[in-house]
Amino acid sequence: MEIAIEPMTLSDMAAVLAELDRFWGGRDMRFLHQKVFVQEFGDTCPIARGPDGQIAGYLIGFPAPRGLGYIHAVAVRDSARGTGCGQALYRAFPTAAAAHGANRLKAITSVTNTGSVAFHRRLGFDVRQVEDYDGPGIPMMVMTRPLPWTSATASPAPN
Repeated sequence: MEIAIEPMTLSDMAAVLAELDRFWGGRDMRFLHQKVFVQEFGDTCPIARGPDGQIAGYLIGFPAPRGLGYIHAVAVRDSARGTGCGQALYRAFPTAAAAHGANRLKAITSVTNTGSVAFHRRLGFDVRQVEDYDGPGIPMMVMTRPLPWTSATASPAPN
């Protein structure tokens, strides 16, 4: 699939929210989609647009203190999975984050999200379970990797 990567706009966020089920498989993930992320960090929130102009995927990420590029949410439309869309977003975000001083990336997911864990491992992230990360008795998978993003530090595979 040929895709174009561009910064997310508020109208893109509205389009994503209107079709959230197509990206999250029926899970209500609206709480992750705050307008402030686009208003303040739009240049580090890439979207992937397919040849038909439709949003194929997006990544909400932003620079954080201490040289961190934080990946808050990422999703690929159900019809675009397995096309390399997720990889394209993960190639765009490190470049944008590094332009803001990031020297490493971080993402968090639930311990049951085996697809996300496998995807991040293929991209060279170190993955570890951290007990009580999200509160007492709530472990999370913490995924980190250094920048710059090079072929020596990642082994991309289709998502």
